[in-house]
Amino acid sequence: MLYYLFNYLNREFDLPGAGLFEFISFRAGMATLLSLIITITFGSQLISMLRRKQVGEDIRDLGLEGQMQKKGTPTMGGLIILAAIIIPTLLFARLENIYVLLAVVVTLWMGMVGFLDDYIKVFKKNKEGLAGRFKIVGQVGLGLIVGLTLYFHEDVVVREFDEEVLETISSADNPALDIPVSAYEDVKATKTTIPFIKGNEADYDEFISFITFGLVQLDNRFTWIIYVLIVTFITTAVSNGANITDGIDGLAAGSSAIIGLVLAIFIYVSGNLRFSQYLNIMYIPGLGELVIFTTAFVGACIGFLWYNSYPAQVFMGDTGSLSIGAVIAVLAFAVRKELLIPLMCGIFLVENLSVIIQISYFKYTRKKFGEGRRIFKMSPLHHHYQKLGMHEAKIVTRFWLVGIMLAILTLVTLKVR
Repeated sequence: MLYYLFNYLNREFDLPGAGLFEFISFRAGMATLLSLIITITFGSQLISMLRRKQVGEDIRDLGLEGQMQKKGTPTMGGLIILAAIIIPTLLFARLENIYVLLAVVVTLWMGMVGFLDDYIKVFKKNKEGLAGRFKIVGQVGLGLIVGLTLYFHEDVVVREFDEEVLETISSADNPALDIPVSAYEDVKATKTTIPFIKGNEADYDEFISFITFGLVQLDNRFTWIIYVLIVTFITTAVSNGANITDGIDGLAAGSSAIIGLVLAIFIYVSGNLRFSQYLNIMYIPGLGELVIFTTAFVGACIGFLWYNSYPAQVFMGDTGSLSIGAVIAVLAFAVRKELLIPLMCGIFLVENLSVIIQISYFKYTRKKFGEGRRIFKMSPLHHHYQKLGMHEAKIVTRFWLVGIMLAILTLVTLKVR
């Protein structure tokens, strides 16, 4: 909203300083700052309100050191994360941008699913929360919306250039990179990035040619179905991964902030003509505007640590964890880096796998030997280290360090192919 106001003031009255709102970097910085202010300033008020309404976490006794001391700690703190993402985005982003609109819808949609889950746990005293089938319906419904939008919306395109024209412009030292319309074409394509591979772009149309059902080989008429299924699966997996990671103070918020920063860099360079040409990556028109949303996301996660770091004064609950996981997945699809999710979101992946491995091995050994055996002392993985006697603050710090290393490796894929 402020973008439109200051754009009008600059155009009509030439107001000094109003032109700054034309720059994505300025608006991204302001969105980050405002996001931090919202979480830190209003976080204490939210905590007080949650305490008055007795919105406290009901802790199951898992035999972990210091666990029962957290009983009654306010939950549903994800509400402040949602506010700190949405408000700066509405103020500083161009709201007609399809990527921004989609990101806002994802945040609100999964925030509502998580809120219902927390509400049932807290106010209805049902420890199971929202029934699994309803949660899956919410996640699948979101996947359909995201997948169909990214596949069919006319503004979701990739710009392809005539290389000879680009070389001519570059040799002419054109600082503005004023490329004539005849030199490029905006195409609808389900292209994605394959990391560490030279010529690292691939299209889902190419993947589908390898898929057969019986004697029928699929062609590109079915690409949208496969694409939507992949979007739905990955969005659900990352959302659940963030939810599982949210088990000790500051782990999910800090890990998400690191991932969000990586995505902000990817989005900025892919949405900027100069950087995309220099790095030889896809230029995605309109994507740069999503930087404002992504930096607000990073600011919200970092600001939340003011109250969520050990010892936590508030938990984000499913309201926050389900939504931040879904947002991360959708941002990765928007910037066409979804194949980097296993590396970029390695913490979420390992936490997810630890649960799957633990349950699968327990069922297998119970069937084979008559009693279930465990690989980890407890899953998810962060509880395993707690059982080993490691303090949760140290666990969180070490997980963050691993997350930072994974983030650096992810960014390296821009040049290492």
